[in-house]
Amino acid sequence: MSSYDIEYKYKTKDLGRIIQEEDKVNAKRAAVMDWTSYHRIETIHQFLDDVAAEHPNLAEIISIGNSTENRDLKLIKIGNSKNETKLAIWIDGGIHAREWITPAVTTWIINQLLNNSAQYADLLNAFDFYIIPSTNPDGYEYSHETTRLWRKTRSLTTNKDCLGVDPNRNYIHGWSGPGSSDDPCSEIFRGYAPFSEPETRAMKDFIGKSVNVNWQLYLTIHSYSQVILSPWGYKYELPDDYKDLMVLAYAAAEAIKKVHGTEYEVGAVTEIFEPGSGGSDDWAKASGFKYSYTYELRDTGEHGFELPSDQIIPTSEETWAGIQAMAKVLLKVTNHKVQNNYASSLFASTTLVIATTIIKYMY
Repeated sequence: MSSYDIEYKYKTKDLGRIIQEEDKVNAKRAAVMDWTSYHRIETIHQFLDDVAAEHPNLAEIISIGNSTENRDLKLIKIGNSKNETKLAIWIDGGIHAREWITPAVTTWIINQLLNNSAQYADLLNAFDFYIIPSTNPDGYEYSHETTRLWRKTRSLTTNKDCLGVDPNRNYIHGWSGPGSSDDPCSEIFRGYAPFSEPETRAMKDFIGKSVNVNWQLYLTIHSYSQVILSPWGYKYELPDDYKDLMVLAYAAAEAIKKVHGTEYEVGAVTEIFEPGSGGSDDWAKASGFKYSYTYELRDTGEHGFELPSDQIIPTSEETWAGIQAMAKVLLKVTNHKVQNNYASSLFASTTLVIATTIIKYMY
């Protein structure tokens, strides 16, 4: 490109080498769950079953449906069942198959909540956590077996050579808008209708039918870019309660930085990226979650989707710190333990950082 005077910069300089190094590490991975390597869906699901069985008073396994290839969409509910009037937090990972760090982080969080439950007694008494580490297990397995950077599901399309739908363009709110495609060969193919995919439909059905659950906070975990995004993704307008959303987002970014010094940008999707219509966070916000966010985890491009496995634990530690910060602020707000002007005063004292570089197809 330089010979044609085209300006460019590398995001990942030697992707092939990074994949080879990742393959070497994963070849040595244990048959049981740990957080020193990236695991296959069978190991992840076995971990969920085992850890729930070890903590029957705190955890429950729920199957919310099956994928196109008939893999279980396995969720774990965690909380102290003694409290009947609890707030609910949803956390999902693995919507995009290639983002291996996200099932790793969500399982690490599950392990923390259950195997260190005494440390998190206040959270477990106040909240029920609904966590699904892999919402796209078919794509995740395909990214391990065949194409490492696969993003979509594995459903059939009208083009036999182009399988799969981008599940984060398949939700109904803003579906078919900017930042999505009707081309089945596109990485952001939205599908032929909202909720065409069994994976997105299962999430919609489970949340929609959980009428006795006090849904408050929706978190979808992605990579990469180190940002915390709020709605909207399908349009440039901001939600009416945008300032409220930023209170939790800034609290999370501050908590994340304190752990390992990792800096996160904060803002609505269209303040940082190009529009992306049909995303799960927009749907969650429109469906009744007061607080809805996308976490885009490490890094900012050096390794991209190929984040080395030795960063699983530090990434998990800081992400969990951010989520805890959100939960604690949420608890204060919902219990009315702060002044009415809490949100506006905190927002006014915080400088909003807007990304100057548009990165495609992270969100």
